[in-house]
Amino acid sequence: MGQLSPAIIGGIIVGYFLILVLISYFTSKGASNKTFFTSDRDSSWLLVAIGMIGASLSGVTFISVPGKVGAGGYNQAFSYLQMVLGFLIGYVIIATVLMPLYYRLGVVSIYEYLKQRFGDYSYKTGAFYFLLSRVIGASLRLFLVAIVLQSVLMDDLGIPFLVTVLITIGLIWIYTFSGGIKTIVITDTLQTVCMLGAVLLAIYYIGDAMKLDMGGIYSTIKESELSKMWFTNVGWNDANNLWKQLISGALIALVMTGLDQDMMQKNLTCRSLGDAQKNMFTFSIVLFFANVLFLSLGALLYIYAEQAGISIPEKTDQLYATIAMDHLPPIVGIAFLLGLIAAAYSSADSALTSLTTSFCVDFLGFNEADQRTEEQKKASRLRVHIAFSLILFLMVVFTKLLDAGAIINELFKAAGYTYGPLLGLFTFGILTKRRVKDNLVIPICIVTPVLCYLLVKYSDVLLGGFQFGSTIIALNGFITFAGLWLISYKSN
Repeated sequence: MGQLSPAIIGGIIVGYFLILVLISYFTSKGASNKTFFTSDRDSSWLLVAIGMIGASLSGVTFISVPGKVGAGGYNQAFSYLQMVLGFLIGYVIIATVLMPLYYRLGVVSIYEYLKQRFGDYSYKTGAFYFLLSRVIGASLRLFLVAIVLQSVLMDDLGIPFLVTVLITIGLIWIYTFSGGIKTIVITDTLQTVCMLGAVLLAIYYIGDAMKLDMGGIYSTIKESELSKMWFTNVGWNDANNLWKQLISGALIALVMTGLDQDMMQKNLTCRSLGDAQKNMFTFSIVLFFANVLFLSLGALLYIYAEQAGISIPEKTDQLYATIAMDHLPPIVGIAFLLGLIAAAYSSADSALTSLTTSFCVDFLGFNEADQRTEEQKKASRLRVHIAFSLILFLMVVFTKLLDAGAIINELFKAAGYTYGPLLGLFTFGILTKRRVKDNLVIPICIVTPVLCYLLVKYSDVLLGGFQFGSTIIALNGFITFAGLWLISYKSN
C-alpha cells in the first residue's frame, strides 16, 4: 500500500517482533508462576508508568481518537478531552482509595477483595465480569489493528483476514506465555515510545507539507473549528455535554483501570504502595498530554485532507492510516506501522496475561496454600493461556461480522454494560459496612445489565428524550448498588 512495498512492511513487522521475543527471552529466565503473575513485586515504578500509557492508549486511541475529531461533521472536535479530564479524577481515586486497599490485602487478583468482603459468589461474579469485559475490550482493540494490517499488507500478499488475526494473536502468545507480567512491563514501555514517536513524526511532516512551523501548527489547530473542547452550552441529551463526559470519564477510569485486573496487575508489581502511587500520578499527567497529541493529530489530518483534496474514508478510523501510508514521506508510514503494531501488542499482550492470571487465581485457586506442584500449576497456566488466545481469535472474527463503526464509541458502550456490576460491587463494599446475602449476588448482577439495557433503549419515551451515552456505566453501577442494598443486612 502507498509508498511502502509489502517486503518493507513485512520486514518491519518481523524486526519488531524479534525485538519483543528478545525481551521475552531475557525477562523469562527462571520465571516461576509468581513471576508470571506479579513479576516478583520488583518492578520499577517509572517503567510501569510508561508502559501503562501504551496499554491505556492502545490501538483504539492510536487510530480511532484522531478519526473521531472530525467524525459526524466536525461536531465532536476536542470534546474527548473533557472525558480525559474525567479520567484524571478517576485516577486520583484509584491512587488514594483502591491502591492502599489492594496493597494492604496483598492480593494477586484484585477480585480477591470481594471474597474477603462478601464471599465466594461475589468473588466469582466480579472475576467473571472482568473476564467478559476484558475479552470484549481486547477483541475490539485487536480488530481495529487487524483491519489496518489487512489493508496495508495482508491484502497485497493474498492472506485472508482470519489468518491475519491468527498470526497476530499467535505472535503475542509466543512472547508472553513464559515471562507473563514481567515481560509485559518492559515490552509495554517500548510500545509506548513507538506510539508517541509515530504521532510526533506525523504531526511534524503534516506541518511540513502545509509549510507550517510548530507555532504555525499550533495556530492552525487553535483557529480551526475542530479544536473546540468545551461543550458547556449543550443540553444533557448531547453526547458532548461537559458534565456528562466528566462524570463518564471518572467512572470509566475507575472501572477500566482501578477495577480491571489487566491495568492493576501492572501496578501491583511495584515494590511498595508509595511506588505504585508515584506510578499512577506520573501516568495520569503524561496520559493527558498524550491525548492532546492524538487529538491535535486528528485535527491536522482533517485540515490537511481538505487542503490536499484527500477524500475522507467512510470509516474515519482509517483516516490516519490513509494519509500516513499514501500521502506523506515513507518515514511516516514506517513510524505509523511501528506505532500500529505497538498499539496491537500493548493492549492484547497485557490482556492475555491478565485473563490468564484472573482465571488461574480466581477460578483454579492458584495461591500459596495450593497443594499442586509448581510444574502442575505451570502446565495448567499454559493451557489457560492457549484457551484465551483462541477465545480472542473467535471474538475478533465475530467483531468483523458486526462491522462496528467508530470503535472507541463501541468500546465505551460495551464497558458500560460489563463493568457496571463491578462498579456496583466495589462501591457497595467500600462505601458501606453492610453484608450481603452472597448467594443472591449472581442473579442481581445478571438482572441489572438487562434493566440498564431496557432503560437505555426506551429512554426517549421514559425520560423525555434523554440519551445516556457514555453514562451507561453510572446507571448500571447505580442499579447494581441498589440491588445489593436490597439483599443486604447490618454487619456485626
